[in-house]
Amino acid sequence: MTPGFGRIWDDVNVNNLSEKGKNAMIPSPQKLSECLAVLPAIQSISGNDQEVFYSGISFDSRTIKPGDIYVALRGINTDGHQYIKTAIQNGASAVIGEEPFPDPFTVPYIRVADSREAMGYAAAALYRFPSKELVIIGVTGTDGKTTTSTLIYEILRQQGLKTGLISTVSAVIDEQEIDTGFHVTTPESPDIQKYLAMMKEAGVTHVICETTSHGLAQKRVAAIHFDIAVLTNITHEHIDYHKTSEAYFAAKSSLFEMLGKGTQTISPLAILNYDNPESYNFVRERISVPYISYSASGEDEIPVCSLIKMETDSHGMRADVKLKLPGNHEPFQMIRIETSLIGSYNLSNILAAVTATVFGLGISPQVAAQGVHNMKSIPGRMQLIDCGQNFTAIVDFAHTPNALSVALDSARELLPAKSQGRVIAVYGSAGLRDRQKRRMMPAISAEKADITIITAEDPRTESLDAILKEMADEAILYGARMGETLFTIPDRGDAIRFALSLATPDDLVISCGKGHEQSMCFGEKEYLWDDRTAMRAALCELLQIPGPEMPYLPTAKKKN
Repeated sequence: MTPGFGRIWDDVNVNNLSEKGKNAMIPSPQKLSECLAVLPAIQSISGNDQEVFYSGISFDSRTIKPGDIYVALRGINTDGHQYIKTAIQNGASAVIGEEPFPDPFTVPYIRVADSREAMGYAAAALYRFPSKELVIIGVTGTDGKTTTSTLIYEILRQQGLKTGLISTVSAVIDEQEIDTGFHVTTPESPDIQKYLAMMKEAGVTHVICETTSHGLAQKRVAAIHFDIAVLTNITHEHIDYHKTSEAYFAAKSSLFEMLGKGTQTISPLAILNYDNPESYNFVRERISVPYISYSASGEDEIPVCSLIKMETDSHGMRADVKLKLPGNHEPFQMIRIETSLIGSYNLSNILAAVTATVFGLGISPQVAAQGVHNMKSIPGRMQLIDCGQNFTAIVDFAHTPNALSVALDSARELLPAKSQGRVIAVYGSAGLRDRQKRRMMPAISAEKADITIITAEDPRTESLDAILKEMADEAILYGARMGETLFTIPDRGDAIRFALSLATPDDLVISCGKGHEQSMCFGEKEYLWDDRTAMRAALCELLQIPGPEMPYLPTAKKKN
């Protein structure tokens, strides 16, 4: 089963895992002393017997079970150190934290410099460092991580390798999928280590781990021994969290700095995007292992994998790719890649996956090309929604300025040749997140979309009306005309309905920003929401045929 292709997350049943895989979900107790032997930067240890055992790790005092280690984390709104006594009352066998306490607790208290990093190592120790026995491929970047990760998965499966995948869409373990939750970045370190242990016990040999900047900055992948690291690109995103572009770039590059440190299953290798010069130069100056690059722009002097020629339409893409294989008698080799993925920007993701597998793992170019061909779609990534309408409808995850830009460019490429077709874009901007992005995206759509419809996208506790006004004002500055090429519709379901009502046979409607996500946040409540379901519901309404109901949001107008 290919990850996410038509699966409904609620249908996933972990009982379908092999017995070995299920057994890894319940690790055998580990001596605390074994954990202490690997924890970095221990500053002091207080409390009673350090030879206690631990059988789980939690950073939520409410979920502590007897025998768990409680890890006190400092969050944006709360400080886990305030709940240490509650965790101990609930049965914590030991506590890890950063604060000094004058009076000892009734259980061992391990004070460390970085609780998050320590949690990663404690989790790895509990599961006996599973990554040491696996080939781990990390994929990071602003855009394209999920697509690149899944392409690598398909290529390795085509090679006949038993492969696992941890992405922001799901975890694939022993050919079974597990939903990793709402609004997920990289899972927390105890979950990642559990997944890796389950994979190892199920006989998996290779794992692709999609790695976000939050996951890297928060040390969620600490104690994982990466063998290959892939960079898709670094563009504007998450400045609300990282504060500066320099810090964001540094978080991404930290994945590459982990290469070559610790046990390596194979020779470490970094894969960089030559077409993204700022990130290419930033990262290559900070790594100490060999690196190679790929290019979808036609540059072939330095990159080992380059796009030579491409054809694209609504059915997919065909490309000629040039490879400089080491030790080959010929100076280069050409391969033909055919894929049902749409969006020319996906060629960059394809080249990243081919480079990682061919040059990093020695897989033949022909096997890599077949693996790419095997992948039919990625959930919520340039996903066609066809209910029999006479125009094109697409759902895409584009939620960054760069992603929106390339998605709209790709949408334009899919319009019928020599037609007067229009690109109609629906999107929003999340509340309590990067305010710069909120202004950049309307400027892009004012230029690249014929009609822009701005709507809700996880407003959280911010005023949705204020978000929409801020975005609309920016679009108008860049030439959009309210009521003609620009509309603001608070309810996302109504916004999609309106976009479809405007579409003529040669038009393309694209809803951006939510993609595969399964909820939308208003206030502090998550409402079940899927853009693909919403698009199908609106199309079926328009066509007056049976279909799914439009998911409910609190902005929806009350029915009479």
